[in-house]
Amino acid sequence: MLKNVTIDELIPGMYVNQVLEQTGQLRVRSSGVVKSPVSIGKLKEMGITLVEVDYARSQLPEAAMVSEQVPAPSSATQSNSDALNAASVLYEEAVSLQQSFITSLNKGAPNDLSQASDLSSSIIDAVFDNQDAMSCLTMIKNSDQYLLEHSINCSILMAMFAQHLGYDRDTIDEACMGALLMDVGMSQIPQELRHKNGKLSQADWDVVKSHVDIGVELVEQSEQISDLALSVISQHHEREDGSGYPNALKSDTISPLSKMAAIVDCYDAMISNRPHKDSITPALALKRLAKDPSLDSVLVKQFVQCVGVHPVGSLVKLKSGRLGIISKQNPDDLTSPVVMTFYSITGGHFSEIKRIDLLTVDDEIESGVRPDDFGINLPKFFKDVFISQVPG
Repeated sequence: MLKNVTIDELIPGMYVNQVLEQTGQLRVRSSGVVKSPVSIGKLKEMGITLVEVDYARSQLPEAAMVSEQVPAPSSATQSNSDALNAASVLYEEAVSLQQSFITSLNKGAPNDLSQASDLSSSIIDAVFDNQDAMSCLTMIKNSDQYLLEHSINCSILMAMFAQHLGYDRDTIDEACMGALLMDVGMSQIPQELRHKNGKLSQADWDVVKSHVDIGVELVEQSEQISDLALSVISQHHEREDGSGYPNALKSDTISPLSKMAAIVDCYDAMISNRPHKDSITPALALKRLAKDPSLDSVLVKQFVQCVGVHPVGSLVKLKSGRLGIISKQNPDDLTSPVVMTFYSITGGHFSEIKRIDLLTVDDEIESGVRPDDFGINLPKFFKDVFISQVPG
């Protein structure tokens, strides 16, 4: 089966039959299987915009082959409102299921991870079906449920990141499962330490760090946990320079997916309000990730490419004096996404929700902002107003 595919839709494993459109002068005449994201980056640098893919000769996971040959009707027909509502319902169910799972785990039922496995699979399916809607949900923070939401957000971000890098479905399944469970040991850390506002003593910090070994111990006896998922749980706090824990591993001894888990873990923590630290904007969090020498710099750059300079769901201030929520990236210019504006800063009031493509108007993002900066209860606004009024 032959199909025309844009360069932004091209993923590792696809067999490129021929180049159909390009803006560069250097012509590509050879055909073959795309091996990695790096190869795709080189094609982009050469100005290639459209290729013909032969799915019969591609080396894609079966699920990807099916989804390309028989597009899911739901994604094609869903309005923005329907997609966001479906994602919101799934997210609420995910938080509830995660709470139930952790409760049962702490009561001594560690051998049955079917609930977590099903939840992980549902999250991946939702990311594949509508990544923008799921990405948006990771930004709608409820500080009272940080531990639960953090695990859900990390699993969503891991699914997005692994898909971006071209991993197969089985690997994404295992990585997402690991991300979902990587902080499960925190549920057994005393609440007074998890919610402590001040600086932790060395003894307190040692207790908090033990959540990694506790988490591994809780799930490692289950036949449903893979070695890959276990490595994500055990290594997500290890760092490139050996400064991490629990084993002070260095770069070449840390698995790639664990390095990815470290990135999504740090990112979601920074953009969330926690008892001891206020959130920062996603754009600032990405800048801090890029400057952190303890993280894999190549993977951090890939993560920024994956989520965008201003990630979908993040709140931004426009030069025109309006606040908006990023709803879609523009692959040709990550600094000019599609924004849903909903608040007038000059007027100090909510306004009609409007869709603005910053590539086509004389306006631009002035900065990322936090909902708290304007006294906006984003979870309530998103659920009560935004979902029902967002343009299709």
